[in-house]
Amino acid sequence: MDSFLQGKKIILGITGSIAAYKACYIIRGLIKRGAEVQVVITPAGKEFVTPITLSALTSKPVISEFFAQRDGTWNSHVDLGLWADAMLIAPASASTIGKMANGIADNMLITTYLSAKAPVFVAPAMDLDMFAHASTQKNIDTLRSYGNRIIEPGTGELASHLVGKGRMEEPENIIQVLEEFFASETDLDKKKILITAGPTYEKIDPVRFIGNYSSGKMGFALAEECARRGAEVTLVTGPVQQTAHHRNIQRINVETAAQMHAVAVEHFPAMNAAILCAAVADFTPEVVSDQKMKRQGDGLTLQLKPTQDIAACLGQMKQADQCLVGFALETNDEQQHAQGKLERKNFDFIVLNSLNDKGAGFRCDTNKVSIIDRQGCTKYDLKPKVEVAHDIIDRLSQLLAERKK
Repeated sequence: MDSFLQGKKIILGITGSIAAYKACYIIRGLIKRGAEVQVVITPAGKEFVTPITLSALTSKPVISEFFAQRDGTWNSHVDLGLWADAMLIAPASASTIGKMANGIADNMLITTYLSAKAPVFVAPAMDLDMFAHASTQKNIDTLRSYGNRIIEPGTGELASHLVGKGRMEEPENIIQVLEEFFASETDLDKKKILITAGPTYEKIDPVRFIGNYSSGKMGFALAEECARRGAEVTLVTGPVQQTAHHRNIQRINVETAAQMHAVAVEHFPAMNAAILCAAVADFTPEVVSDQKMKRQGDGLTLQLKPTQDIAACLGQMKQADQCLVGFALETNDEQQHAQGKLERKNFDFIVLNSLNDKGAGFRCDTNKVSIIDRQGCTKYDLKPKVEVAHDIIDRLSQLLAERKK
């Protein structure tokens, strides 16, 4: 079988680390699989591995400085950012990770990173205490929040002869991460997926509403992941500040639960799957005032009525070849409530997150979820929502493949 790296254009960033010698093995492995590699190296990186060696392996001039010659010829980080299918920084030193996290564009590698349109993979390499330091971990978390993919370092003997976590992952494993990434790019090809995201607002009067704290981050991360993997995504979103970037995402803005219900019901029959990630209001005012309500007396009583249940409705509509994924945000008896919702709504699986988990739920860049289906429960660690989206869509992709058989 041909490699999924065949024909891919990879920027390999090399920084000042003793692990820089391993970049030679990465280059050989990528080229063997048919990739085209352009090295961008920091000045400190050249102290550990020579540009001549790297150029011989890639058959390309190594880029290090902004200006290639004193006559004004310059290397365009913008063109490089547009050229690449992926950018891999291996090894990534603590210094470079800090610059990436904070936008300190003082060398060619960082300006290329800031210009990159393609996915970015970062393989840290440093001594154990440097890696464990709070500043390094904060910078790595920041990179994750930007959507960068961190290839965790291994544990073993380091250049200092200490033993601990910090040694760069082995070249063959790094290459496998890229291979699997590009393999997943087409697993949802020609699939149509409906995703709901964000909150709904239920009007009380022209200036007030009943709502919730949902930011839409999880739903938008799911939409981007599905689109990256080849799906045509219909994203139905309540009022949020998020932006959809991928060209395969059709965004439909709604405000109320009734509007979201109408759009979801209209589009679901043409979909292969739907992911109901929105935090939809369960109740809406029976009467909406057409004028701003004034303070009167000692209190205010609102009469509420149930909203239409989008999940239950789509669960009834679902055909044998369609998949339906739900979300449950719970505060107590989490798994029991999620399991009950799975059955009642006719979901294929449900994603559970708890407000009792620090860093999970509304307005966070991270989430900690469990995926529950009729076979059991799979628990995941706290991760950035972009990585959580990857886990969820992996499960959905597997399910859709099984339905196709």
